[in-house]
Amino acid sequence: METLPIILTLLGASVLSVIIFRRLNLPPILGYLLVGTLVGPHALNLVRDVTDVQHLAEFGIVFLMFSIGLEFSLPKLFAMKRIVFGLGSVQVLVTLTAVTGIVVLTGLSWQAGVALGGALAMSSTAVLTKLLSERLELDAPHGREVIGVLLFQDLAVVPLLILIPSFSQTPERMAWMMGLALVKAVLMLAIVLHFGKRILSHWFFVVARGKSAELFMLNVLLVTLGLAYLTEAAGLSLALGAFVAGMLISETEYRHQVEEDIKPFRDVLMGLFFVTVGMMLNLPLVAENLLEVAALLAGFLFLKFGLVFAASRLFGSTTGGAMRSGLWLCAGGEFGLVLLAVIRQADVVPAPVVQKVLAALVISLLLAPFIVHYSERIVLRFAASEWLMRSMQLTKVAAKAMSTEKHAVICGFGRNGQHIARFMAHEGVSYLALDLDPDRVAEAAAAGENVVYGDSSRRETLIAAGVNRASVVIVSFADNRAAERVMRHVQEIAPGVPVVVRALDEKDFDALLRAGAAEVVPETLESSIMLASHALIHAGVPINRVLKRIRETRVARYRTLRGFFHGESDIDESERDSEEPRLRSVSLAEGAYAIGRLLGELEIGGDVEVTAIRRRDVKTQEPSADTCFEAGDVVVLLGIPAALAVAEERLLKG
Repeated sequence: METLPIILTLLGASVLSVIIFRRLNLPPILGYLLVGTLVGPHALNLVRDVTDVQHLAEFGIVFLMFSIGLEFSLPKLFAMKRIVFGLGSVQVLVTLTAVTGIVVLTGLSWQAGVALGGALAMSSTAVLTKLLSERLELDAPHGREVIGVLLFQDLAVVPLLILIPSFSQTPERMAWMMGLALVKAVLMLAIVLHFGKRILSHWFFVVARGKSAELFMLNVLLVTLGLAYLTEAAGLSLALGAFVAGMLISETEYRHQVEEDIKPFRDVLMGLFFVTVGMMLNLPLVAENLLEVAALLAGFLFLKFGLVFAASRLFGSTTGGAMRSGLWLCAGGEFGLVLLAVIRQADVVPAPVVQKVLAALVISLLLAPFIVHYSERIVLRFAASEWLMRSMQLTKVAAKAMSTEKHAVICGFGRNGQHIARFMAHEGVSYLALDLDPDRVAEAAAAGENVVYGDSSRRETLIAAGVNRASVVIVSFADNRAAERVMRHVQEIAPGVPVVVRALDEKDFDALLRAGAAEVVPETLESSIMLASHALIHAGVPINRVLKRIRETRVARYRTLRGFFHGESDIDESERDSEEPRLRSVSLAEGAYAIGRLLGELEIGGDVEVTAIRRRDVKTQEPSADTCFEAGDVVVLLGIPAALAVAEERLLKG
């Protein structure tokens, strides 16, 4: 089979599998592994000769290591040095040592033990960082530990990629190769790191002056593959050169542009790499040894959990925090699969053992999202101290909220949350902010801000924050899933409290409104309104016309801006505002004409709109025409004063 038909087959199958796995909210890496398993020589046998694909897929590792290098800025490593080089090194070295001991006891060589220990020590950077981001736990104590350990694991891959191929040599030859590789690595790193940053910075400046995206992209590929080739020519690995190239560029101002440019190449080639890993999986052999694979999986998960838990406790974590870190990191990772591919090529571990370990790693990757999902329940079930800490945390939240009434609950105290808090303070509206960044909370609280550490997506935290006494809840972070959890809890605790939600763009508008948001504010819409308004003023349009246009645009988009409840403070409004649409609440007491009738049947006037109905503390926005009125309903009307009077009359007396 020629190379092009092979690649087309793999690409077509990969597209279908990734679509399915995205719909199921599972990592795409599992889709690639499944494709490789199905089309490979051990299943459907659609692809028999995969040599050419494997050569192309090796570049996936190169670009992945380059991307990892981009993340390794020296200031970042220094800031997290205790977790990265402390907890991270302990986790990797102890896991590697424990697995080596177990493997040697089974009769295999220590080289096989070190190779397999390195593969099993890895966790999934791609899966776990995505889950931490989605769950807003990047700044939580266990989130920082997970990120720190993942950073060290990514660093540890570099020497393992050099070390494992040498295991196939005789002990004397291996010692010579390792010593030579170490000297070469130190010399090359010293030269490249000393001169490379300065040279690369000037070179990228010259390239950037060309103002050509094509030229910039070509240059990125040249630097990445060029340094990878130099390290391979020096007897080291392609991956080491790519990693060094990433580290060098991470120290320049071109880092973010390079990262965006390289991402498509990395993702596509890494996808092909994982497809080739899936082709290694011998399903019939795994089926024959299913009990052994299951035992290996269970032993691997429990061993790694126990080691991470003990290491985390050693570094001062609470029992609950250590359990969370252990549960997050116990599954395998993509670099484990990378190392298994190297192990298979180096032939340092028997093929049947590689197959069983590969099957266990793939299954653990599949289980990782589910372990994370249930991690909190497991921690609360087995960590008795966690209940006490949780209650103390909630007590702090409740103490802050105790003296507040009709306050605003601000979920998230980042830049947006802080701006909102200042607006509230200037208008004399009390607020309580919840945030998961302990450093930010400590600093802001010391400055007098009414902010407390707490997860706003948890029901008990919102109860402690006094959401049932609040006038409004504001979700200041742009995370739809977390916002939906907040809205669901608010609807259960205090259905009448409106929730205002921030969204990135208008595609989330309708979904968030359906989920119960009183209002959704898309960033793209607001930024475009402000850009257009400033542009119109500079173009010579009178400012009063610009302000009118802004008001009309917002009124058309945001339903809460359509009208207002009139009061005594509005008596001095100008004459033209007296005919502006207003909101009026009408209570349907026993005997009201509308009770028992459908909204569509009542002729309340074409100039009046029923915007909401509040029934037993549950508020329904924009009710449908087949809504039947009941005694005790509060009907919210929108219209001009004269029309509102007529509509109220018809609702009450017919």
